[in-house]
Amino acid sequence: MTTATKTQYSFQWIALLGLLTALGPLSIDMYMPALPEMAVEFGTTTISISNSIPAYFLGLALGQLFYGSLSDRIGRKPPLYIGLVIYCIGSILCIFAHSEWALIGARVLQALGGCVGVVMARAAIRDSLDVRTSAQALAHMAMILGIAPIIAPLLGSVLIQFFSWHSIFIILALVGLMALACVHYFFKETLPVERRLNLNLSQVFILYGNILKDRSFRTPLLAMTGFSGMMYCYLTSASALFMESLGFNQHQFALAFGLNAFGIMLFSFANSKIVKKVGPLALLHFGGTLQFVGAILLMLNAFAINVGTAGILIALFMVVAGLGFTGPNATALALSEQQSRAGTASALMGSLQFAVGLFSGVLLSLFAGSVLQNMALTMTIFAIFGLVCVYVMRVRAKRFALAK
Repeated sequence: MTTATKTQYSFQWIALLGLLTALGPLSIDMYMPALPEMAVEFGTTTISISNSIPAYFLGLALGQLFYGSLSDRIGRKPPLYIGLVIYCIGSILCIFAHSEWALIGARVLQALGGCVGVVMARAAIRDSLDVRTSAQALAHMAMILGIAPIIAPLLGSVLIQFFSWHSIFIILALVGLMALACVHYFFKETLPVERRLNLNLSQVFILYGNILKDRSFRTPLLAMTGFSGMMYCYLTSASALFMESLGFNQHQFALAFGLNAFGIMLFSFANSKIVKKVGPLALLHFGGTLQFVGAILLMLNAFAINVGTAGILIALFMVVAGLGFTGPNATALALSEQQSRAGTASALMGSLQFAVGLFSGVLLSLFAGSVLQNMALTMTIFAIFGLVCVYVMRVRAKRFALAK
């Protein structure tokens, strides 16, 4: 049995990959309750200081392009060392940020390092498992990953209650050091020397182009960017929506945010149990439809005369929790045919995904409505785009089945 066709994996292995991937949501979600306090200290608004979230997406988008091709050349473990050291340095610089722009710069550096975890985790899974087992493993990893956005805002709200916002970045630096130690002692290389690609810079760009031309990768990727774009709208607007528009305090915000993250865990668990029987494409379609319905409900609430908090929370739960179905299955489908270039493909997927996160922030700012209205409109656009991509995939799958 080759390393690409295994159908079993250990919980410890998935837990380690989950820790590496969790650096992203920890770094985004933990400081969200502190945004109003940081805005006051820097003499700006909460919406303005929230620009440090899209700035993190920028770092995530750029960094992954570097790590993916590098890992296909030298293996998965060395880039983890590089990225985690950069992440720790960026976290420390955030502690000493004295202005909004200094914080944004430090956050970009932090993201340039922290993004290595998600690239290597996806590539390691593709190195080791077949497509359906990969979807199951990614769902299990999403369950572990879902713990981060539950505890992160709660921990952040507790920290700023007793300490300043700087303590949040001290904790993130320590988590980065812990991840670095775990990689050193427990991460086993998944890409053997004989499967590595000897690439120069021009060949890297050619490889990226070839991967994008591959329909088996491109269409699931586009579907994923649509559905994950809804999540980035939520992340960018959540603090302003909950704490300013709806009047939540820091603890209420953390609880509402954590509930939605728990939804991702719940649906990821359901996905892991049925994906081998139902198949990743059918579950991707189901999850995308769920997110679309949530966006429509949010739209109805956003433009209603009497906006109900309960309706907003239910709609957001459907949008966010639906990622438990769309994320793992879109990823598994996109990487299913990539084999030795899984690192580059994983990086390209992550980079474009977070580029959409950056774009979502721009798109939100183009609308002239309230925070809730802008969020609902943008989410609906992303949902429609994602479902169109899923429709194309289902049509191709039926044609392929008939041609057999």
